[in-house]
Amino acid sequence: MAALGGSVARRYARAMFEVAVSQGKPSEFGSQIDVIARLFQSTVELRQALANPVFKDTEKRRILEAVLVQAVVAGPVRSFLLLLLERGRFVALPAIARAYRELADAHAGQVRATITSASPLEALELDRLRQALERRTGKKVLVETAVDPDLIGGVVARVGDLVLDGSVRARLGELRQKLLN
Repeated sequence: MAALGGSVARRYARAMFEVAVSQGKPSEFGSQIDVIARLFQSTVELRQALANPVFKDTEKRRILEAVLVQAVVAGPVRSFLLLLLERGRFVALPAIARAYRELADAHAGQVRATITSASPLEALELDRLRQALERRTGKKVLVETAVDPDLIGGVVARVGDLVLDGSVRARLGELRQKLLN
């Protein structure tokens, strides 16, 4: 089965998010969905068992139920994940989890940013960058970090579709373009 479009993933995420908000548990439900989505993405055997049409639906359900018990996922999230499996939509779980996270972040007035640097940043530097991004976006910023030695120096910050590239690699590329023109 081909990957589902983003709009389908967003619809499933929105439906689950509405249930979570009505029960006052958007963060708890999001965490449970994330755990299963990460497990599905990182475990080849689980992905093959749940996505392979050779396995019978009853076998897939048995496998998923065992995973949910081990991961301590119950209630509405359990029902939601079993519904995805039943409708042949389980392969979209990673996209649904991302869409759910975006809804939860918007609901909480926050955004996620990835800050990539050539070497690990000091806590003070990271805090300054976070504050600058908060001023720029007007929202609370949750920072994730990454290291990419190819940047040479500086940082690249990604907040949604916004990319702020202050890397030495980018500056050298700009200089190269100016010299070629």
